[in-house]
This record gives sequence, structure tokens and C-alpha cells, in this order.
Amino acid sequence: SLRGGDYRVRWRQVPRAIPGKEGTLRQTVKILDTPERYGSVSRTLHWGMAVLFGWQFAGALLHAFARETDVARFLWATHRDLGFALLLLLLVRGAWGVAKFGRRPKRSSTFLGLAAAVGHLALYVLMFVVPAAALLRQYGSGRAFSPFGLPLMSGFEGGPIRWMTVAGNMLHGALGWVLLALVAGHVAMVFIHRRLWKDDVLSRMAGATLAGRHAPVGSPAITRLGTLKHMNEAS
Repeated sequence: SLRGGDYRVRWRQVPRAIPGKEGTLRQTVKILDTPERYGSVSRTLHWGMAVLFGWQFAGALLHAFARETDVARFLWATHRDLGFALLLLLLVRGAWGVAKFGRRPKRSSTFLGLAAAVGHLALYVLMFVVPAAALLRQYGSGRAFSPFGLPLMSGFEGGPIRWMTVAGNMLHGALGWVLLALVAGHVAMVFIHRRLWKDDVLSRMAGATLAGRHAPVGSPAITRLGTLKHMNEAS
């Protein structure tokens, strides 16, 4: 137990922080992933892509059901360029995730944890295949493509390459709706974790603010509170 003098002796043995080093360490921890939550780089990539996917799906839904409206035309005009941007962001996010894999929050080894891992893998696969299929279709059409003014495909004469356009069109259309369904399921599971199971996995990707409000059992916040309570009872 930590009583009186013992507690004071242990407290004095804690080394003082080196001036200038503590702030640098905290900044590094915020940028990098930790076992408790994702760092600012991972969060920026995640939420940035979430906004762009929301824009893309809104445009696709309006194009399918209300394509003659001005809003649908405006959103659809950005569809190809933003799809290419999402593919690049996915590659950056994947590379960052592989580089920091050992530092990231661990998934549960239960059935639900395995199901979540499979679901996330399916999301990543579709986030790559859907825009890649669109690029295959674009190249096969023979038309030039310059996303954001960057000359990516110069186009060619002689007519389209039919197998590319057919395969690309089929995969991009069908799998795009499958991706939307998986994204909706992903959002629904976050809500279930937070509201029903009281297991706030959202805090891992949303930062420390939500973690402080609904910290899951076993998290650093709960552990610290339990430790302080035990110390007060023992003293």
C-alpha cells in the first residue's frame, strides 16, 4: 500500500521532465498512432476521405434518382476527379497504416473482433477496386483524362477497347453500391458500439474529446481513475 512516507519517497524518485522535451514528446504522440487511439495523421486521412466519400455517394445517388437537378449536375461534374483523389489518398493511407501497424490499437480476438477485421478489409479492397475499375473504363474508352488539370491519359484513336469498358463499367457500378452498403454498415456499427454496448471505439478515431466523455472499460482514463481511488483508500 502507498501510505504516508512511502508515497512521498516514491514521488520524489520520479525524474523531472527535461525542459523542451516534454512538449516535443506530446506533439509526437499526437501525430503518431498509439495502442489507445489513432494519431492526427491517421485521423486526418480517415475523416478527409469520409467527407469525400460522402460527396461522391451523394452525387451518385442524385445522378441515379434526380439527375436533371442542378445539384446533381454539379456534384456529378466532380465525380471523376474526386474518385481519382480518393484512390491516391487510399494509397497514402495504406502506406501509413502499414508503416505504423505495430503502434495502432489492437482488435479484439473475439468473433466480433474478427468480423470487424474482415469488414474493414472488405472496405479497403472495395475502396481500391471501385476507382481502379473506373480508370480501366476511362482508359478503354479512348478519351483523355486530366484530373485537376494533370494529364493522366492522353486518349487514343481507333475506337474503344470493349472488354475494358464493359468490365470497368460493370465493376464500378455494382461494386460502388456494395461499397455504399458497407460504409452504411460501418457507421451503424459505430453507433451500436457507442450507444448499446457502451464500448466507445469511436474515440480511437475521433480523438481525446469523445474518449473523455465515454471512455471504455479498461481504457487509460478508467484505469487512472481506479488507480487514484485505490491510492486514496490506502492512504
